[in-house]
Amino acid sequence: MIGVAQQAADYLADVFAATGLQLRVEVKQGVGGEVLDIAGHDAELLQVQTGELLEALQHLVNQVFGRSLAGGARLVCDVNGFRATREAELQAMANLAANRVRQTAKPFTFEPMSANERRIIHLTLADSADLFTESIGEGSDRKLRIGLKSSSRKDS
Repeated sequence: MIGVAQQAADYLADVFAATGLQLRVEVKQGVGGEVLDIAGHDAELLQVQTGELLEALQHLVNQVFGRSLAGGARLVCDVNGFRATREAELQAMANLAANRVRQTAKPFTFEPMSANERRIIHLTLADSADLFTESIGEGSDRKLRIGLKSSSRKDS
C-alpha cells in the first residue's frame, strides 16, 4: 500500500504536469515528519513573495491528505531548502526584535505573516521568561507582537 506522503507527492506531480511546470516531487524524511521536496527548472516560482505559492501548495496538500495522517501530523512542502533558510531568517528576526524590546521596553510588531511564520517566532521566543508573543489582527493582516511581560518592564 502506498503511503499518504507518496500519494500527496504523486498528486502534486500531476498538478505540475497539468500546468506545464517543470517540477518533480520526492518524499524525504524531515525533522518533524515527511517532507515533499520539490525541485526542477521552475522551482524559483514557488519561492516568490516569501513562498506564497509554496504555502498555498502545502495548504492544498494538507486539505486533501491531512485527514489521512496520524495524530494531527502535517505534510510539509519545501523547495531547494527554502523552508530551512526562511526558518533561520525568522529566528534571527525574532532574536533581533526581542533584543530591541528588551532595550527599549517598547513592544515590537512584525508586518503581516503566515500562521507558520508566526509559529516559528512564537517557538523561538517561547523560553524567554521576560517576553510574551501574541498574534494580533485578522485574516491576511494577522501580525505578531513581542513585548515585555509586566514583571520585566523597566521603570521609567
